[in-house]
Order: sequence, then C-alpha cells, then structure tokens
Amino acid sequence: MMVKLFFPLSKNHSHWTINQRSYCVYMVTMGFLSLMGNSFGCSASGERLVSAARDGDFQEAKALLDYNPRLARYSTFGVRNSPLHYSAAQGHHEIVSLLLESGVDINLRNYRGQTALMQACQYGHWEVVLTLILFKANIHRADYLNGGTALHLAALNGHSRCIRLLLADYIPSIPNFCSILRKKSKNNESVSEFDEGALYEVINRPADGGVTALHMAALNGHAETVHLLLDLGASVSDKTVEDGTTIDLIGAGSTPLHYAACGGNAQCCQLLIAKGASLSTENANGWTPVMVARSWHRDWLEDILSRRPGRLPRLSPSPYLCLPLMSIVEIARLCGWRSNDSPSMCLDPCVVCLERKCTVAAEGCFHEFCTNCALYLCSTNSTSTVSHGPPGSIACPLCRHGIVSFVKLADTRPIIKEIARTSLSLPFCACSTGIPESNSLETPFCKPDLHCARFSPLGSSFRSLSCKSFPSVKLSPGLCMGDPDTSACLVPRRCLRSSSFRRSSSQNEGRRWLCSFNQSMDT
Repeated sequence: MMVKLFFPLSKNHSHWTINQRSYCVYMVTMGFLSLMGNSFGCSASGERLVSAARDGDFQEAKALLDYNPRLARYSTFGVRNSPLHYSAAQGHHEIVSLLLESGVDINLRNYRGQTALMQACQYGHWEVVLTLILFKANIHRADYLNGGTALHLAALNGHSRCIRLLLADYIPSIPNFCSILRKKSKNNESVSEFDEGALYEVINRPADGGVTALHMAALNGHAETVHLLLDLGASVSDKTVEDGTTIDLIGAGSTPLHYAACGGNAQCCQLLIAKGASLSTENANGWTPVMVARSWHRDWLEDILSRRPGRLPRLSPSPYLCLPLMSIVEIARLCGWRSNDSPSMCLDPCVVCLERKCTVAAEGCFHEFCTNCALYLCSTNSTSTVSHGPPGSIACPLCRHGIVSFVKLADTRPIIKEIARTSLSLPFCACSTGIPESNSLETPFCKPDLHCARFSPLGSSFRSLSCKSFPSVKLSPGLCMGDPDTSACLVPRRCLRSSSFRRSSSQNEGRRWLCSFNQSMDT
C-alpha cells in the first residue's frame, strides 16, 4: 500500500528546503504508522481488560481503566462481546459498576444483539441486574436471532429475582397494587404512578413466533416464575403464531397451557388453570392441552388436563412480589447507594450492616436503614405473607412490620453526577490560541508552548498536556489514541475542529489523523 500525501501549502512555500519537507513527511508517516500499529497495542490491553472482567480481577480492571478509560469500549473479534458483557455473564457486579462509571455504553450489543442485561438475566446474576437497572439499562432491547428480551431470558431459565428487578419501574410502591391489578378495587380509583397498560405490554411482549415470557417459563417447568408472571398480569390466553422464523414442535396457536403440558410440570398446569386457562383451546394442529401431553408422553397430566375442578383454588401472592422496590430504586438513583463514610464517621450507622450512614426510612414503622441494605432486602425477599402488611410488602428486619415503601431522610442529599470519562467520544485535545496562522512549516500543527485542553472537564484522571515544537517530539512505540500521555503536537489543527472523534477501526484512525493532508490511498 502506497500513501500519497498532498500538503496544503500556501502560495509562499517555495522557501521550504528539502530537509524541511523531508522532515515533515517523516513526522507524518511515522505518526500514521504509529497510530495504525498501535491498534495491536490497544488490542492487547483490551484483551487484558476482557480477561480481568471475565475472571473478576477488580484491581487489574481498575488499573487498566485508569490508564486508558477508552478500553471500556473494547470488544472481542467475532462475537463482539465487550468487557461489560463478560463481567455481567460471570456475575462480577463490582466490575460492572466500574465499567459503567467509566462511561461505557450500558446498552452495548454483541453479534447476537444481546446486551449485558440480557446475559445477566440469562445466567441469573441478580446483583448485576440490580446494578444495571440502577444505571437505567434498557429492558426493551430484543436480540437479533429470536426477538427475545431480557425478560424472556430470565423466564426461560426461571430467574424470578431477575424478573422482579426488571419490572421495578412498573410496579408501584402502593398498598393496594394487587387489588387494582385484579380489578377488585372498591372505588376503582386511578393511581397516577401506576400505568397498568405499560406493565401489561411489557409482561406480554411476544418474541418471534408470538412466544411470551409465560410460554417460556411454563415450557421449562419454572412454577415460581409462572406464579410471579401471573400475579403481574401475564395473559393465559395469548397464542403463538406461525411466522416462518421459528420451529414450533407444539404447533402455532398454542397457549401457555399447551406449553406447560409439553413441559410436563403439573404445578405449572395447575397455576394456569387456576388463573382461567382454557382446557379446550385447540392450536393449529387441532390439539388441546391434554392431547399435547399425550403426544409427549406426559401421562401424569391426564387427570389435571381432562376436567376443570369444580372450584378454582385461590392462589396466595407470589413470594417474589415486592412492592417497596420501586421507591428504593428511585431513591438510589437520585441519592446514590454506595457511601464512602467509614464506620467511625457515622454517628448512627445502619443497624443491618453497621457500616454506612442511614439514608432511608421504612414507611409505617419508620425504622432507618442505609440505601444499600434496603436494596438488598427488597432484592432478596422471598416471603409470601407478612403478618402486618398487604400482599407484596416485605417484613422489617427489626419489628416484622410490612414495608410497602421507603422514604429518604431529610438530610439525604441528591448526588452530583459527574461526566463519565468516556461518555463523550474522547477527541484529541483542542488548542486554544489567539495567534493567527502563519505560512511557515508549523502551520498545520499546534503552536509550541500553547496550552491544550480537552473538550470536556473529565476530572483528574487525565493528565495535563502541553504542546512542544517539532525537535522535541519523541514518537513512542506505545503511542495510543486513548493514552493520556499522547503528545498533543501530533494532532493536526484542522482535524480538531470536528465535534467528536469515534474509532471504528485502525485504518479509519489513520485516515482521520491525516485528514489535514487530503491524502489518497492507492492499494
């Protein structure tokens, strides 16, 4: 490959000597090759970060991100999994928090279109799911292969805690939630913070073939997940469709009960029947649920699916229904959930952890906790009934009173959100000067002894840069575009006028580096 450089010289460039021109060509060519060659250096550092994220090595990951925050956006070749994907899939929630604070895109996709939230739900890492929900991850993203969302993956594998966290923004912290959802509220009052239609749409969103989360949970025999989805309004009458993209061995037009009959779990069938699932619905093959059970040799379901019981049993609320979750999630997003206060500095520490300052109080009993412990209580609760509280409330660890919601204390202040280190596109430094351009050799480059500043105040993680004249330039083999030590005088001024710089490949980086020279590439 041959690179032709056309210099934007002024009309008075005849005074340039051959040595000056050769030196300029040498500098540009070496800078270009350095940027192109350092894609291998960035790749090596990126692979180290991937290994640290996969293995849970927090110190290694932190050291790499402190040196080069742009490594958070590295992705492996082929599958396009980022360090965020690997740490989420392995359940390393501390590294997930570290990467998110470094400014990585929380909804970054891999080659399948899966986000880190999807992979955390697939493997049941509820702490990672909680962290991603607190950072406002998008729960509506669907993968490219079958249109499944994070809710589908959590239901497929029976991770009820993950489902509870995914729907935290849709289940209000009000005592009469269950009665409103069942259409049994006495006055049929409307609750402003409860959008029943939005919850119904999320719960019953179909993937390819019309398969809902309830279909997946019923097929795989996850009775607790089926119970939770039914309590949250999942439809027992939604049917699959024939769209030509999925292989449905049960048949199109099947309800969740058809899928439960194929899976062979008697408890799932009983739950669906108790919620009004029809025993006589036929799918596209003309099969009823009992016929599906027979075709798959689920003989033990014959009595359950043959006749409807005379009196439907009243189901108790799901143990995974948690009403105060929305309130504590909102407080955590507003005021933070991790405190750096040492135990000696806290005059009245949380009675649960004895480490952090109390920031929230439970409505009703008004016992105080730190935000982190309140989040843990809501995320791990699995008690179906509380002696003094409505369905869905959790028991206070001090008095066993049912907690419906949390409120922040008067001295709890909102956190001041800082701009993430890589939330912008991390362009090169922009030289600020009032000196007019000259026609000398130094015209395309930053003037010596000028102060350079980044486009955004990124904090103390970046070291200050200063431009130097050509003779003092030293091209290091470790030069990297995301390196804080990158010499600013190698950056063409015209290239710095663009509002952002995005790295798509090492070749594009080299072309942008040489954008002020109007280059053309001949292969």
